[in-house]
Amino acid sequence: MSSKQQPDGDDYTDTDPETQALRIPPNQMIRQGMVPTDFQTQLISELDLGMTGKPTMGEYVIANPNDSFGSRDELLRILTAIRLAAKIVSREINKAGISTQVLGMANHTNVQGEAQTKLDLFANKLFVQCLRNRDVVCGMVSEEEEDIIEAGSHQQKKTNRYIVLMDPLDGSSNIDVNVPVGTIFSVVRRASEINHKPKIDDYLQKGRNIMAAGYVLYGSSTMLVMSTGNGVHGFTLDPSIGTLYLTHPHMRFPDSRQNACYSINEGNYNDFSPGVRAYLDLMKERKITARYVGSLVADFHRNLIKGGIYIYPPTQKAPNGKLRLLYEVAPMAFLAEQAGGAASTGTIPCLDVQPKDIHQRVPMFVGPKYMVGEAVDMLKTVGTCDS
Repeated sequence: MSSKQQPDGDDYTDTDPETQALRIPPNQMIRQGMVPTDFQTQLISELDLGMTGKPTMGEYVIANPNDSFGSRDELLRILTAIRLAAKIVSREINKAGISTQVLGMANHTNVQGEAQTKLDLFANKLFVQCLRNRDVVCGMVSEEEEDIIEAGSHQQKKTNRYIVLMDPLDGSSNIDVNVPVGTIFSVVRRASEINHKPKIDDYLQKGRNIMAAGYVLYGSSTMLVMSTGNGVHGFTLDPSIGTLYLTHPHMRFPDSRQNACYSINEGNYNDFSPGVRAYLDLMKERKITARYVGSLVADFHRNLIKGGIYIYPPTQKAPNGKLRLLYEVAPMAFLAEQAGGAASTGTIPCLDVQPKDIHQRVPMFVGPKYMVGEAVDMLKTVGTCDS
């Protein structure tokens, strides 16, 4: 069969693995290992169809290289893996209400003891498989996996340079009620020398070492928001042709305080420290609007666009907070700082925390600098624990 031009610019035939992956049931795709293995030239010639003037994600990455990566191709390989997995997850989420394959609980729990949904397991397998097929990734950490995930052949594990830290499906408990969910990821370079297998310290790096981070929001539209250290940029998926277009360049927390809000589960008010309670009381006195979805990606995304602070503080039941440092807090903190905001544990910037465990939890206050600064000052003044 003759070669065709895919809408996002890739030459393919009807046997192309990505084309097949988008046509067959997800469980069959995973079993058969039908995830593309080589996208070295992918995105190079993506076509701008129907959205004149808006560059694709690939075109943006090519035009704005991150010198921290060994080559532009290394970053593209990782991002195209994430892009492909996100497109397939987006498709499954959009038909979750009519598909029993992805809707409902999986009768499993993850390492944190949290109940897993069917879509949790599907998304985890998919992102892991896509990233494993990139010959620049040596390992991964996932919320859904207890241990480190090795990638590549025996030799590639020694020579590949990059580690991906991810929450494949954040807020998955919202799937059954059609509330937005997301994927969170970050990329770091291994700290140890190549020609040896990665060490645990390669994974336990401070957020300051992040080279690229982002999230995918699966909502009324699917949007990938990312930073490679040159600001924060949002790409929206055109599902009719499967291409991500730059729709939100240079995203920053608004300077205006007019639409500011605060996002926190106030049902835990009595379990919060005096400082957190005092800050929430101050928000109410100022008549600041409360907005809370219960999905970190959705709450952060709204606050990034509209202006607002997201808070997940310590409680009596969770003295270290609930969010995981490596694959939830650090990526979002990196994005916040790139967008002109701030992120703190309440005592130090989130990006300065030295991880001790791949599933370590920390509190997080993230949003515009003035709101995070005021919250931290309140904690110092009033106190972080009951007397």
